Amino acid sequence: MENWHVALIAVIVLLIVCVILVYNSLVRKRNTVESAWSNIDVQLQRRYDLIPNLVESVKAYAKHEKDIFERIAALRTSFQNATSPKEIETIDQEMNVAVKRLFAIAENYPDLKASQNFLMLQESLAGTENRIAYSRNNYNHAVMSYNTAIQTFPGILIVKPFGFVAKEFFEVEDSEMRDAVQVKFD
Repeated sequence: MENWHVALIAVIVLLIVCVILVYNSLVRKRNTVESAWSNIDVQLQRRYDLIPNLVESVKAYAKHEKDIFERIAALRTSFQNATSPKEIETIDQEMNVAVKRLFAIAENYPDLKASQNFLMLQESLAGTENRIAYSRNNYNHAVMSYNTAIQTFPGILIVKPFGFVAKEFFEVEDSEMRDAVQVKFD
C-alpha cells in the first residue's frame, strides 16, 4: 500500500512541475510579446520626433499645403495620447499616408529635394521606417509564438486559471494604406 502512496505523490509532484514549466514558458513568451511591442513603440516615437523637423523643411517651400501639416501635427498629438496598441496601429497607418503625401509634395520642389537638411531628415526617416518594419515583424513573430503556446496542449490547460489571453497581430487593415498617394496642385 505504501508504494501506491509514493507513486501518487510522485505523479502529483510531476504534474506540479509540468504546470510550473508550462506557466514559466507562457510568461516568457508573453514578456517577449510585450518587449517586442515596446520596440515598435520606441521606433514610432523616434519617427514622430523626426517628422516635425521634416515638416518644417517642407513648410518653407510649400506654404499652401497647410492641411497636410495640420494633419501630421494632429496625428503626433494623437500618438502621444494613445493608450492601446490598436489605437497606435490606426494612428501609424494614418501617419504613413500623411508622410507619403508629404514626400510627394516635396517631389515638386527641386530646391527642397536638394537641401542637405531635407536629405538628411529623409534618410533618417527611411532608416526609422526600416527599423519599424523589422520591429513589427519581430512583434508579430512573438505574438504567433505566444498565441500558439496558449492555444495548444499543454498550454491550453492553464490559460484560463492563470489569465493568459491571446494577443493581436500588428496588421495593416485598410487597402488605402497600400495605394500610392496622389497629390494635386490647383
